[in-house]
Amino acid sequence: MIEINNVNYTYKGSSDSGLHDLTLHIKDDETILLCGASGCGKTTVTRLINGLIPHYYNGELSGNVTVNGKNIAHTELYDLAGIVGTVFQNPRSQFFAVDTDGEITFGTENIGLPPDEIIRRKENISEEMGLSPLLGKSLFALSGGEKQKIACASVSALMPDIIILDEPSSNLDWKAIGELKNVIRGWKEKGKTIIISEHRLWYLKDLVDRVIFMQGGCISHEWNKEEFMHLSCDDLKKHGLRPINIEEKYIREFGSVIFSSGTQASDTISSENSIQIKELFFTYDPPKYLIRKKKLSAENSANYTLSIPEINIPAGNVTGLIGKNGAGKSTFLRCLCGLEKDCPVKITVGGITVSGKKILKKCYMVMQDVNHQLFTDSVEAEVLLSMNTENKAKAREFIKLLGLAGYEQTHPMALSGGQKQRVAIASALAADADILLFDEPTSGLDHAHMETVGELLRDLAKSGKTVIVSTHDPELISICCQYVLCLEKGRVKYLRKV
Repeated sequence: MIEINNVNYTYKGSSDSGLHDLTLHIKDDETILLCGASGCGKTTVTRLINGLIPHYYNGELSGNVTVNGKNIAHTELYDLAGIVGTVFQNPRSQFFAVDTDGEITFGTENIGLPPDEIIRRKENISEEMGLSPLLGKSLFALSGGEKQKIACASVSALMPDIIILDEPSSNLDWKAIGELKNVIRGWKEKGKTIIISEHRLWYLKDLVDRVIFMQGGCISHEWNKEEFMHLSCDDLKKHGLRPINIEEKYIREFGSVIFSSGTQASDTISSENSIQIKELFFTYDPPKYLIRKKKLSAENSANYTLSIPEINIPAGNVTGLIGKNGAGKSTFLRCLCGLEKDCPVKITVGGITVSGKKILKKCYMVMQDVNHQLFTDSVEAEVLLSMNTENKAKAREFIKLLGLAGYEQTHPMALSGGQKQRVAIASALAADADILLFDEPTSGLDHAHMETVGELLRDLAKSGKTVIVSTHDPELISICCQYVLCLEKGRVKYLRKV
C-alpha cells in the first residue's frame, strides 16, 4: 500500500513547481498511470514514492508518505532498494556499470545474492525481455532505447514489490514499445504494484487499473480503466492528452514502412537546393594502428557503425530521421554536427564545403539527453548562451514561444524532463544555424507541446533552415516532416517524400 497524504512540495530554487495538497492512495497489485502536461507534477510524485524526495532532491516538504508501512522521510534510500525499483526517463542517470551484463547484475550483486541466483536472474530477465543481442556490449555504444531496455532489466532483476517507470516509452521505437508492454504485463501478472508516468497512452490502455490526471501539481481527474478507454478524442484533447486510438493508425501507417523487409525505393534528390553530405563514416570500434591513425573511408566500410558515402538532404525542409532502436540515428546526427571527431564527413551548403571544426558553425544539435547541453543557472541565460549576439528580448520571445514564460530565472535542473527539452529547443532557435538537428525532441512532451514543437520545426524550414529530426513519434512526422530518411544498421534504406 502506498499512501500520500496532504503533501505539499516545492523544489529548491523554484517558487511554483511541485505539488499542492496532494493525496493519493495506491493499493497493492494496482497499475496506475500518471498523466498530464509536462511539469504538472508526475515525476515529483514518483520521487516521493521511491524516496528521492526528500533524500536526494532539496526542497520544502510537508505531509506524509508511507510505502509498505515505511515512512519515506525516515527511511534511508538503501532500505527502499528492495521494495521500490525505478526506471528513470534518462536511463543513463541510473547506470553504474560500463557494460550491459554488469548493469543487469549490479543491483543483485549489491544486495549480496549468491552467484548462482545472480546468474539465474540475469538469464531469465534476458530471455523474458529479448535482450540476447544486447548482452556483452558497452553501454556507451547503445542507442537511447536500448539503454532503456537495460535499465528495465536491471530493475526487474531485483524483483521489487513496486516498480516505477518515468516516461518509459520516450526513446523506444514502436516494436520496442510492444516489447515493453509485454514486460509490464508480465510484472502485472506477478502481482507487482506499478506506477507509470507517461504521455503515450495507447499501449497502456488495457493494462492500467486507474488513471490519475494531474494539473498544476494537483490531481485534477481520476478514471478507472473502463472510463478511460471510452474517453473521446475531444475529451483527451481538452485535457492536453495524446490520443488513445489515433496513434495506432500512425503506427500502422509509418511502422509498416519502417519495419517492412526488403529494399525501399528512394526519391531522387538533386544537388540543387539540397545539403550535400559525403564521407559519413564512423565506427565505435576503430582499428588500432602502430604508427598513425588511418582516416575512415569507403574501404572496409562494411564493418563501420555508420556508412553513408553520399546523400543529398532537401534544403529548407524538415526531414524525419527514422528507424529501429540501434539503427544509427543518434550517431548520424552526432557525426553530422561534428561531435564525433573521427568522422571525416564533409557538408556542402550553398556551394561551400566544410568539414572538421567548421561544421560546428553550420549545425546545431538538440541532444536526446538534454542534460548534456544545459550549462547555466537560469533558463534565460541558457538561451542567451546560444546567441552570437545577446538579445534578451529575442530570448524571452523564444522562451514564451516554448511555453516557459515565468521560468526565465529558474535553474534548468529544477525543471521537469519535458521542460528541459523545451529549453534546449529554445536554445536551438536562438543559435540561428543553417542546419538544425533534433534527436527525439518530443521525448517527454505532452500532446500540446508536441504540436508546438512540430509547428516550430515547420516554421524553421519555411524560414530557410534545413531541419533533420530523429523521432519515433509518428504524430510529429505527420505534423511537420516533408521527407523521411530511414536508416537500417547504419546504412540508408531510403529517403523519400512523405
